[in-house]
Order: sequence, then C-alpha cells, then structure tokens
Amino acid sequence: MTVVEISDPSSVPFPGFDSLLVSFEELQAVITDDRYGQWQTALRSVQGIYLIADTSTGRLYVGKADGAERFLGRWSEYARNGHGGNVALRELAATDARHRQHFQFSILQVFSPSAPAAQVDAAEAHFKRALLTRQFGMNLN
Repeated sequence: MTVVEISDPSSVPFPGFDSLLVSFEELQAVITDDRYGQWQTALRSVQGIYLIADTSTGRLYVGKADGAERFLGRWSEYARNGHGGNVALRELAATDARHRQHFQFSILQVFSPSAPAAQVDAAEAHFKRALLTRQFGMNLN
C-alpha cells in the first residue's frame, strides 16, 4: 500500500459552520491550540454574523465578523479579553471578570469574503431585530 496521508490523531475536526457551538473555554482552545488547525482555517476563510449567548441569563449579543481575519480575528479578541471591545460586554466584565465563562459562541450566517459590506451589515441588523437583542439582549446599537 502507498501512504497517501499521515493525519494528526489529535486533530479536532471542524464540525461545519451550521453546527459550531463553543463555550468561552473551548473558544480559547480553538484560537490558540494547534489541534484546531482545521477550525482556524475555516474561521479565517469567511465573514458573517455570530451570536454570543450568556448561558447564565439567556441574554444574547449579535455581532459581525468582517475584518481581515474574519471570524478567527474577531473571535480572537473575545478569547483574549472576554468582551471583544463591545460596550455591554465590557461593562459586564468590569462587574464580574469571570462572567465570560458563561458565554457560548455560534454562527448565524456565513458570507463569502467578497460579499459587500452592506449585505453583511443588513444581516447583522436583521438578526438584532429578530432576536430582540437591542431591547432585551446585550446590543446597545
């Protein structure tokens, strides 16, 4: 037999954008751990809309990942500081620095890297309206 590929047995397969659901602790591993190389490649390849759910209160935050590193870049900020620079999440972190342990991350919609910014912005606004995150969640804009 010819060896076609040697795979890393510790590699964690990417579940797909529609099935992605990670805790804050898992997010930190996804961002920093080499075992999540497939995840990092996938998250770097598309832009889109994500959801952060606070599992202790049920409050939601809708955001967009549209920078140069797309989801990977945006979520790296959350993994680093727990709030990603968002006002409501920063306020929560100031009150309780460990509260980020209650955050759960998922993807609501994926766009190609070439999708117009207006399309991504419109999708973000739609999900904020549909999920009532301005009235009852953590979106202040």
